[in-house]
This record gives sequence, C-alpha cells and structure tokens, in this order.
Amino acid sequence: MNRILLVEDHDRFARLICQGLTASGIAVDVADRIGAAWAALSQVPYQAVVLDRGLPDGDGLALLQRMRASGVGIPCLVLTARDALSDRVEGLDAGADDYLPKPFAMDELVARVRALLRRPVEPRTLDPSAGDLRLRTAPGTLCCGDESVTLAPAEMQIMLLLVRRHGETVRRSALEAAGWGMSEAVTPNALDVALHRLRRKLQAIGSRQRIVNVRGFGYALREEGPDE
Repeated sequence: MNRILLVEDHDRFARLICQGLTASGIAVDVADRIGAAWAALSQVPYQAVVLDRGLPDGDGLALLQRMRASGVGIPCLVLTARDALSDRVEGLDAGADDYLPKPFAMDELVARVRALLRRPVEPRTLDPSAGDLRLRTAPGTLCCGDESVTLAPAEMQIMLLLVRRHGETVRRSALEAAGWGMSEAVTPNALDVALHRLRRKLQAIGSRQRIVNVRGFGYALREEGPDE
C-alpha cells in the first residue's frame, strides 16, 4: 500500500483528509509541525507529501525547501487557503509538484494524490557535481581536481542546493532553509557569513565556480568567464 505524509495542524481537517485517502487505499501518517514532519521524512520512505502552508512553527514551504535542498525528491502537493497567483507561483518555485487551494472537493484531492503517486521519483546522486566541482557528502568535503576542503554542515547543505541548481538563481530564504532547517534560530547575517566562507573555499581549491549575488533575487553558482 502507498503511504504518504500529511503535514496539517488542524485536527478535524486532518481527520477528514485521512478518511478520504484511506478509503481510497492510501495509508496516511500525520505530522502537525514542520519539525515533526522532517523527523518523519528522515525515518519513513513515503511516496508523497501533502503539505499545509500555515503551520504553528512556520510556513510549510520551508519544509519543502529543506526537502529539495537535501535531495528528497518525493512528490509534494501543497494545500493552502492562500490562492493568489503569487502564492501558487511561490509554492511551485519552492519545489511543489502540485498546488490545491482550500476549500476543495475530497474527490479532487484523492485524484491529485493518485496522480502524484504515479510519477516516478527523480533519482538524485548523493554526491552531485557542477563544472569542476564535486561534493562528497559522506566525508563532508568539496572537491576540485585533487584539491579538497572540509565544509561545515550548514555549508554542505547550502552547496548541495547551489550545485543541484547550478546556474539558476536560488532565493535567500531557500538557502537559509537548506542550511539551518526550520526550527534552528539563526542570526540575520548567518547566510552572508556562510557564503563568504564558501567563496573563500572555492578559491582555495582552485575552482572556476563562483557564488554570485543576483541582486534582488538571490544567489547562483556559476562558472567564471575565461577572462575573469
């Protein structure tokens, strides 16, 4: 039987969703906090996630960003009362596979979850590469040719996201979620400090990859030009 994780803090609403999905042959586990959901995802091989945005410990998109940054590629359907176009775009940009505004018909939710369960999960290497860079997650190192440097845990998570989205602009909030998760308190300049250290480490190992600031949008990992 397929098993999914429902992240929803409203007890009655969660029960109704569970009843509808269970009646359709889909087993459901429920988490009512972002932290609890992340713990569940770390232990159980779910086939999909149904995610509410308004949770007691933050926006559900922070969990989604953390999933994608960590290589968790299982399909995710975002459920929310926020139905503006900008909200839907934000959810899809964060890595959602589908977006269903509240209120909704249970039959539609079941159909959408079934559609997600039919999708193959994109395989993702644990040690991704970009240009002359390769991340080795087990020892926690960043490599270029024969040179390597050790990364702190937050630096590794940030680099994983930048490498996997090589050339793309990644929002600041997504990098913060990748580096420190949802519940850990961080200082306002923690990301700036981490990026500064990563830039120095890229130079130390002789990589041509650079972390560039795309003003007003975020950051991107890109290869420097031949004359730079």
